[in-house]
Amino acid sequence: MQMMDRKENQSPQGRTARVLVEFLEVAITAVVFLKGVYPSGAFERTRYMNVVVQKARHPQLRYYIHAAVSGLLPFLQQGMVERVAVIFYKADDVPLEKFVFKLAVNQSYGSNVDEADLELSLRSFLIKLSVSESLTKDLPPGEYCKWEITAYFRSVPDPSMSKEAELWIPTDTKQWHQPPLITPIKSMSSEPLCLQLYLEHPNLSE
Repeated sequence: MQMMDRKENQSPQGRTARVLVEFLEVAITAVVFLKGVYPSGAFERTRYMNVVVQKARHPQLRYYIHAAVSGLLPFLQQGMVERVAVIFYKADDVPLEKFVFKLAVNQSYGSNVDEADLELSLRSFLIKLSVSESLTKDLPPGEYCKWEITAYFRSVPDPSMSKEAELWIPTDTKQWHQPPLITPIKSMSSEPLCLQLYLEHPNLSE
């Protein structure tokens, strides 16, 4: 009963952030599966939002994705997160490809959030992701490939204000010298959430 009360008392931003965190965990797992970084046996099929999705079976992989995304919850709620990216690297640590979730949670929105409508909109992203392999670049055959989750904040979180802020460290990701090539995958705009998913690839001159 207490959990229901807490959910009902959440702000529109809090409820939106909670749904968004659940979605991002599933979507990022889908991205990693799509890229074939791990054998298919590292995942198992499950259902989320009435869509067949992949769930990581390996405890460390599952924990990394869950911990990273869950640690964003207070910052998503406060509108501090601008983008969440899944970055795949070549052996020389130069980014090969980025899956970018660009988002905005309207901080002035005060009405009730229809979670069913929100989930229906997010569901379409998962369906689109599952058929997006043709838009991505193949990973270099035989090369070691690493990936990571990177969050881009509108303002730097203060570690003294939240234990979650301590989980995030400044990135030393090498940057491309030219503006990236962008391939849109899916977008939505419905209060209080705006979300875009797109791919970034290095410019042909890189």
